[in-house]
Amino acid sequence: MSHPRHQLDDVIHSPVRFAIVALLAAAEKAEFGYVRDIVEVTDSALSRQVATLENAGYVQVTKGYVGKRPRTWLALSKEGKAAFTAHCAALRAIADGVPEREPAGRGQPATEW
Repeated sequence: MSHPRHQLDDVIHSPVRFAIVALLAAAEKAEFGYVRDIVEVTDSALSRQVATLENAGYVQVTKGYVGKRPRTWLALSKEGKAAFTAHCAALRAIADGVPEREPAGRGQPATEW
C-alpha cells in the first residue's frame, strides 16, 4: 500500500490554487473579482494561478461584458471537480492516519517507531 500523499495533486496543492478550486467547487461559476476578494490575492497573483489551473484543464475562463464593463468568469471543469475530489480524499486519508503496518526488521507496530 502506498502513502496517500502520493495521491495529492501537485497543481491543486498550492494553498492559493487550493483555495480557488475549493471556492469554485461550491459554485457553478464565479466572477474574477469575487474570487480575488475571497481568496485575498492581487489581480496579477490570481491571473497567474488561474492560468496554471486552466493549463491543467481544471478551470474554464469565460470573458464577456456586464453592460459596457468587461468581466471574467471562472468555473471548475469536470476534470477539475474530479481532481479536487481526489485531492481532498488524499488529504483526509493523511489526516486520518496511515494504516498500521510492521516496519521492516523491527517487529513492532508502526505506532511505536
